[in-house]
Parts: sequence; structure tokens; C-alpha cells
Amino acid sequence: MACPICAAAPDKQYRPFCSRRCADLDLAKWFNGSYAAPSTDPDDVEAAIEAAEAAANEAQKPH
Repeated sequence: MACPICAAAPDKQYRPFCSRRCADLDLAKWFNGSYAAPSTDPDDVEAAIEAAEAAANEAQKPH
């Protein structure tokens, strides 16, 4: 398995990375949100509640 950052051979001390530099670069990606999973949920909790209530009200309407 190669280093996930630069594809060099991994170093046993930093496995799966090849160096501390690559390990730190990976950690920085976690810290700044680069590895965050995308979400379709609204950031605003109030908007999420209103959307859920509107969907529930729409489902209760006779068709």
C-alpha cells in the first residue's frame, strides 16, 4: 500500500503515510473539513423543522 497523500512507500513509524509531513497534511484535511461527508440537510435547525412540518402537512392533505 502506498502513502495516500503522495503515493511513496510507507514508513513503519508513520504507516500508512511515508512521513510525518504527509501524516500532518492528512490531519489538516480532517481539521479543515476536506473529508467531510456532504449533506443535503439544511444547516439551520429551524429551517429543517419547518421543512419536516410542511412535508407532514402535505402528506395529510387528501388527494
